[in-house]
Amino acid sequence: MISPCILVVASEPAIVHSLNAMLADCSYRAEESQIGAEAIARVQRNPIPDLVFFELGSGDGGGLQTLRQLRSSHPDLTVVVLSAKGDTRQVVDAIRLGAHDYLNVPLQETELQRVLVRHLADQGSEGVAGPAEEFEEGQFFVAASPVMRKVRVQAELLANIDVPVLILGEGGTGKEVTAQLIHKLSPRSKGTFLKVNCAALPGELLERELFGYERGALTGATQTKVGKFDLCQKGTILLDEVGEISANLQARLLHVLRDKQFFRLGGENMIEVDVRILAATNIKVEEAVQERRFSEDLYYRLSAFTITLPPLRERQEEIPMLLRYLMGRMATQYSRPAVRFSPTLIKACQRYPWPGNLRELENFVKRFLVMGDEAIAMAELRAIGRQNYVVLDVPCGPVPPLAATTISQAPTTQWKSVLHTLKAETEVNAISRALEKTRWNRKEAAQLLRISYRGLLYKIQQYELTPPTAYASAFVKGERWKGNG
Repeated sequence: MISPCILVVASEPAIVHSLNAMLADCSYRAEESQIGAEAIARVQRNPIPDLVFFELGSGDGGGLQTLRQLRSSHPDLTVVVLSAKGDTRQVVDAIRLGAHDYLNVPLQETELQRVLVRHLADQGSEGVAGPAEEFEEGQFFVAASPVMRKVRVQAELLANIDVPVLILGEGGTGKEVTAQLIHKLSPRSKGTFLKVNCAALPGELLERELFGYERGALTGATQTKVGKFDLCQKGTILLDEVGEISANLQARLLHVLRDKQFFRLGGENMIEVDVRILAATNIKVEEAVQERRFSEDLYYRLSAFTITLPPLRERQEEIPMLLRYLMGRMATQYSRPAVRFSPTLIKACQRYPWPGNLRELENFVKRFLVMGDEAIAMAELRAIGRQNYVVLDVPCGPVPPLAATTISQAPTTQWKSVLHTLKAETEVNAISRALEKTRWNRKEAAQLLRISYRGLLYKIQQYELTPPTAYASAFVKGERWKGNG
């Protein structure tokens, strides 16, 4: 086995000596280089280092300039920066330049070993997944592909740097669970983690939810209401769908980020706030900034760091592991024997684009567990892939013999309820996807779903579906969304 090539770029002899001694104890040997032209020249030669330990130095800018040049010439270079404890600003700048990890000086051997295992072990383990990390309400994080292992490393790295993080990605890619992971790994983990869905409430209600109000500030306000920022002191708050908040609320949020203070509605006294703010959105924020729909100042405050989660179709190697994990978890939840995924079905799942990402995959596994029929599952994938929508009348019975063998283990009414819920979830997902695709043009959505316009209106009312903020005002006024309907 070829020993990995490790390069130590540092100007402080004590750091070089300490690091070399620890690497020798771990059976690694490192080359040494000075910061600047010598380090840049060494990286140009073969063998290219598998791992670079890079000392940031005293903050004169020379170290960061060298790091910028190294990352520019070799974007795939794995760099671990070495920095004095508490020098957060330099570490932040280094991570923005593409550093993969950091170690505090003076070095601790256990931390060094953690970094070596993380970055050198990954090089030969493309398909290896760590155990699932589970959170409340059935949420989980699995790093089963190289890109998600990098996200996991980013989350752990940012957990210890108490600055805002903006998490981007399509719906269902795992933005909320990534935020939970950052909180869990951070020094704030013993504090409260709260998620606020910014798209679910109109501006005034969202403002009251976040900041609270004093007694008498509103009609019927007979007592003071504590807001989410108050409840989250010493903890973490996730502003989900932050791209949907109003301009007025954007200004208030910017004030909190900048000054660490806020006041309740109707209040006169500023309240000091010690809350880490994480934000998530599936909109293209830079476009929203250019179109003046989102404050540029707020964007730069929130995006001190950005984590972008790839859609499931871009990490197909994860799908076999995710299918098996979800099946095992749901089988336990519903007290049923797990249903086996055949190689043919797994390959079909890997070919399917999963527009709903992990959320859609989870619903698919749930249906397969209850139905127990691979033919139905294959037909569903083919139908969705062909038409890019879910057929509303998904067969929910009779349950095939494979699944029926265990129904007697639970009351019949319970399984009828499960089947009814699954059918409802399928309808809601299909209708929501069609409405989003047509920008809430209900006539076009009805045509896409191949149901009547009146039938779609009934379903919207039945499931209490409401348009996003971007379309809500037009909906109230009876106007159309870029078309009639």
